[in-house]
Amino acid sequence: MSVKTNNIYGKIIISDKTIERYISHVAMDCYGIVEFASKNLFDAIVSFIKFGSEVKGVKVRSFGDRVFIDVSVIVKYGVSIKAVVEALKESIKYKVEKFTGMLVEGINVNVMGVKE
Repeated sequence: MSVKTNNIYGKIIISDKTIERYISHVAMDCYGIVEFASKNLFDAIVSFIKFGSEVKGVKVRSFGDRVFIDVSVIVKYGVSIKAVVEALKESIKYKVEKFTGMLVEGINVNVMGVKE
């Protein structure tokens, strides 16, 4: 799906894939995030087959003017996971709402592991 809105200049359509790519850049700017991880084996196989077209570890679903986000990450060893996840959620919510003009209804962060 995609996010659609209207303003005085016309229609604006933003694909979910575009939002996923944007979120991947936002998340990598957050301290404590090392990399993205596939949520399960099926997602890992799909991202391997569709090399370059899928954003690993980020899934966006949009319904009307609402955006739902799932992020699977690996965090840096030795940091507070709770603090990193809260900072990541706040950063994603603020920047995606500013970027798209839509409401971020929910963000699920799955910490798949730690790495140095």
